[in-house]
Amino acid sequence: MPNYRPAVLSLLTISACSKNDTGVKPDDPSNTPDPIVDLYFPPAGSSDWETVSIAALNWDPSAQNPLKELLQENKTKAFIILKDGKLAVEEYFGAFTRDSLWYWASAGKTLTAFTVGIAQEKNLLNIDHKSSRYLGESWTSASREKEDLITIWHQLTMTSGLKDTSFDCVTPDCLEYLADAGTRWAYHNGPYTLLQSVVSSASQTTWSAFFNTHLRNKIGMNGLWVSTNGANNVYFSNARSMARFGLLNLNNGTWDNELILEDINFISQMKNTSQNLNKSYGYLWWLNGKESYMAPVLQATFNGELIPNAPEDTYSGLGKNDQKLYVVPSKGLVVVRMGEDTGESLLGPSSFDNDLWEKINDLIE
Repeated sequence: MPNYRPAVLSLLTISACSKNDTGVKPDDPSNTPDPIVDLYFPPAGSSDWETVSIAALNWDPSAQNPLKELLQENKTKAFIILKDGKLAVEEYFGAFTRDSLWYWASAGKTLTAFTVGIAQEKNLLNIDHKSSRYLGESWTSASREKEDLITIWHQLTMTSGLKDTSFDCVTPDCLEYLADAGTRWAYHNGPYTLLQSVVSSASQTTWSAFFNTHLRNKIGMNGLWVSTNGANNVYFSNARSMARFGLLNLNNGTWDNELILEDINFISQMKNTSQNLNKSYGYLWWLNGKESYMAPVLQATFNGELIPNAPEDTYSGLGKNDQKLYVVPSKGLVVVRMGEDTGESLLGPSSFDNDLWEKINDLIE
């Protein structure tokens, strides 16, 4: 069995959800953190990015080499730590450079969640609407009654109830009824991928055009969406682009002085427990510091926290072969890791999360 370590994550922000049938009740939106005023933002369309030294941060310089060795031993290609928006650590390995592109895998699900929030803010959709309103009737092979139970919210929270054995498939014959929407959590790419079709239908433009216009270009990211198997849609970019997106989330949807996503309810719901089945999952973000978690593939609940060595308020985009995007509000950190599989070939969380945070802690504490 894969080594799923119990993980740690008690978000600083509030647990909120627009669905009452999960037992998760919305909290007062006034508790949602405001943008952080002292962050640095790199200019768009430029390679300029301010740095801050380990010495200036009073971090431990003797911990740099052990961290770098761990990264190198585990086939890392790019590694970044931002502190309050500035580059504190930036490492590239082998032939990989600052300009090299790499896949986000499922860490890119966080991009989709954020973009759904933008579409809702523009009144193009409502996450409580039936998915069939945007995907058409019979987008699954479930009966009309069961299909109508599935909303955009269920797609965002991995609770569609559809059979997840055909993991990436998005055609109706693969999307079979297994349980009523909202009663079963399962990590399932098919319904997730179709969120992009929901946004495309709602905005009457292509997914990439909407994403590029309203998110990517506004914060100076590069990259593009590519299907690697004819069914999925995977984001490729350089490591700094992943760091830019992490910084946007660290600042609660505001890039410098520009509001990219203003809906504080959606932002709070996205980064907090979304349902009671998997306490460590928000809207396509993995959450640290909760009392229990579920992992991809397994229909089992594990007691404990997702990443014990990480700060409790860490929330993460976690992708196949250990693509990592960590955001830590309490410490003003964004951490990016791109590279090859570290040895477990898992779809999201892995024991490498905990190993990596052990070395990061040695550096920053």
